[in-house]
Amino acid sequence: MTDTSARVRELNLYRQYFDLVAAGTKTIEVRVKYPHLADLTVGDIIRFRIKGTDETCDVKVKRVTEYPGFAALLDGEGPANVNPTATRDQQLNNIRAIYPPEKEALGALAIEIVRTADQ
Repeated sequence: MTDTSARVRELNLYRQYFDLVAAGTKTIEVRVKYPHLADLTVGDIIRFRIKGTDETCDVKVKRVTEYPGFAALLDGEGPANVNPTATRDQQLNNIRAIYPPEKEALGALAIEIVRTADQ
């Protein structure tokens, strides 16, 4: 049976993270708590796309957890779930290179995902 109520969200992802999601080794996606993600919920589908390409990977949202910032998120979720190829400190630096302090101040979302192909 198909869940017709699942919403599909399209989000861009850098190649290095896209490859980890596509391989099924990245199970937590990190995002700033932007208003357009405030209603993201269990069962939604995220279609990750590498910007400027037709490459996509669909995942299903299993859980969304809010944290006050990226350090708390990495500590709460475990760095290996966010990026199994980098240390916690490397990840924190990488995330903060993408999102400046004023964005982090909005809050951080840990989005637990599973590839739809693995359902």
